[in-house]
Parts: sequence; structure tokens; C-alpha cells
Amino acid sequence: MKREYRLRYIIRDGIQDMFYIWKEEWKNVFRDEGVMIFFFLVPLVYPVLYSFIYNNEVVHEAKMVVVDDSQTAYSREFIRRVDASADVKVVHVYPDMTAAKEAMDSKEAYGILWIPSDFSKDLHQGRQTTVSLYSDMSALLFYKAFLLTATEVSLDMGAEIAASRAPASTDQAELIQIHPIPSEAITMFNTQNGFASFLVPAILVLVLQQTLLLGIGMLGGTARESNRFNSLVPISKHFNGTLRIVMGKSLTYLVLYVLVCLWVLVIVPRLFSLPQVGQPADVVLFMLPYLLAAIFFAMTMSGFMQTREAPMMVFVFTSLILLFISGISWPKEAIPEFWRWLGYIFPSTAGIQGFVRINTTGATLNEVAPEYRILWVQAGGYFITACLVYRYQIIRCRKLIVQRYWALKKMRHNIKI
Repeated sequence: MKREYRLRYIIRDGIQDMFYIWKEEWKNVFRDEGVMIFFFLVPLVYPVLYSFIYNNEVVHEAKMVVVDDSQTAYSREFIRRVDASADVKVVHVYPDMTAAKEAMDSKEAYGILWIPSDFSKDLHQGRQTTVSLYSDMSALLFYKAFLLTATEVSLDMGAEIAASRAPASTDQAELIQIHPIPSEAITMFNTQNGFASFLVPAILVLVLQQTLLLGIGMLGGTARESNRFNSLVPISKHFNGTLRIVMGKSLTYLVLYVLVCLWVLVIVPRLFSLPQVGQPADVVLFMLPYLLAAIFFAMTMSGFMQTREAPMMVFVFTSLILLFISGISWPKEAIPEFWRWLGYIFPSTAGIQGFVRINTTGATLNEVAPEYRILWVQAGGYFITACLVYRYQIIRCRKLIVQRYWALKKMRHNIKI
């Protein structure tokens, strides 16, 4: 009976201490302006900013200049069709390449189309000709617009020229000769080929992890600076248990980020008409282990933050790298194996891959089972490392208290003597 009573007493005290720590951490969050900026202002502003910047989805009327050394009916027809497309606008036709380069250097245009002098001659003689395209690579969307437009125009004109040399008996036969195999390109899940629909959902998921890292890391750095023993753990009877510390603090962050997720992953995509074809239940079930993994990961990292400013350096150094190795901006199959495996240390990699597949392509939870399992493993693993970090801080704090006590006692003894 005594043993059961004692166990019940320990559990009761543990739960009370956990909620005490939860309440204290809640106060710490709202007392610290810097933490509130990272927990609330950054998730509020960043998603809107990114979505607003990329809201146009695709580039239209990309400016191009032309150098027409052929000066023939065929070259003028080629230029007319390029200019008539929705994605490219021919702003000027120059007589030589030097003037065209000057126009691109002054940002009058972002691409040059060069038509050689033997363009029409080659076509009349049935030979293949070449049209050269030069693009300013400061913006890849310009290059995409120029290349796709020039390719489509060349294919259409080539088919028409080939058909004109072998006239068909009927219009239907001529159509079959020009396009023997009708084809239609359908872009699944991103019908506009838009940049925002492709990239912004991944950025939204990464923002959740990085703001948690910033906010929790700043709280950890502040605790070290304000505690005279330079420890994450305050000197209090409520902070004597590892589990109650980790559970109490993580409960605070989880409650806060449920509201943040509602804004970042639901409201912002609706405001900017981003893809949301996944089932809400699948999204919620998938984001739960992601949030837990990101919270425990940030709590583990907070043990290494010596100052309030340290998390900002981590944020600046890792954000772009994490986006690249997530497999969104660059196919994960094309990423070197070392970096691909390194990416799975961070919750954002599996989180981005799974969320985009559910939210943008309509995948079910079963179809993202590998990423889902990885997130739960990360949540469990980082929970253990967070416990180890705080356990080390508790033991270290106790040792310093004992050392301080014996030092003071020795000093008093010497003074007495």
C-alpha cells in the first residue's frame, strides 16, 4: 500500500509540475518580445510575403530582342509568331549582335534571338537550319519562357513547311501530315505551371520548423544568460524531473503552433488560391508528428544555444540548404546520396515531401507512409535527445549548487578561524 501510495504521489506531483512548467513557459513566451516575433509575427508575415511575391505564378511578356541577319519572309514570320505568344514580347529587332547585347546589359530585354543569314536559304533547300537563343540566367523563368516559345514556333513552322512541299489531296490529309499523332500536354496538380503552386507549400512547412528553432532556441539562450549557473533549468523544486520539463515545455509550443498551422497551412493557401486537394484529416494526422519532431528537435538544439543571438545564425545558415535537400526545388533522386541521407536528420525533409504530396497532389496517408513513419521516428528520437539534454542540465545545475555550497561553507569556516 505504501508503495502504491508513493507511486500515486509521484505521478500526481509530476503532473502538477508539468502544468506548472507549462504555465511558466507560456509566460516566458509572452514576456519575450523577440520570441513573440519568431512565434507569431514571422509565421504571420513570411507566408503572406512569399505567396504575394510568387502570386503571378508564371512569367508573361518576357522581353526579348532579335538579331535578324536573314531579313526574309521566313525570318519575319518566325519573329511574328514568337512575338504573338503569351510568354514572350519582342521589344526590338537589331541589325547586329553588339546592339542586342547592349540592350540586354541595360535590362531592356532578358534574351536575344539570333536568326542566321542562311536561315531562309536552308529552309528553301530542304536543309535543317539553326536559330540561336541567348538568355539572362538571373531569372530561370525568363529562360523557360524563351526556350518553350522558340521550340513551339520552330516545330509548328517546320511541320507546315514540310507539308507545303508534299501537298495532300484533302484538308484532312494535310492535317494528318502535319500532325500525324495528335498530342495534348496536361500538367497534373499544377495546371498553370506556376511557381507559387510548386514552391510555396514547401516554404510554408519549412517556416514552421525554422520559427520553432528560432523561438525555442532564443528561450534557451535567454535561460542560460539569466541563470547564474548558465543552465537551461531554473533553480526550482518544480524543475527536478526530466520528463515533466520536456513535456511541459513541448505542450506550450504544441498548443501555440496548432494556431500557427491553421494560419500558415489553411488560411494563407486559400487567400492566394494555392492547391489544397488533400483530405483535411490526412493533413492533420500527418502534421502532428511533424510538429512534435520539429519541437523536440528545436528543444534538443536549444541545449547548444549559449546566447539569444545564436539561433539566428543557425537559421541563416540552414534555411536555404534545407529547402534544397528537401527534394522540392531539385529532384531528390538527383541529390548526392550523402546529402539525401543527411536531409533526413531534419524533420523538414520528410515533412515537406509528405505534405506536398498530400496537400498538392491529393495523396492519402497510406501513400506517404514512409515519410509518416520517418516523422514518428524523428519525434521519438528527438524526444529522447531533448530529455538527455535537460537531464544533463539538471545534473550539471545540481553539481554547481553543491560546489557553490561547499565553497561558501569553506569560506565561512576560514573567516571564523
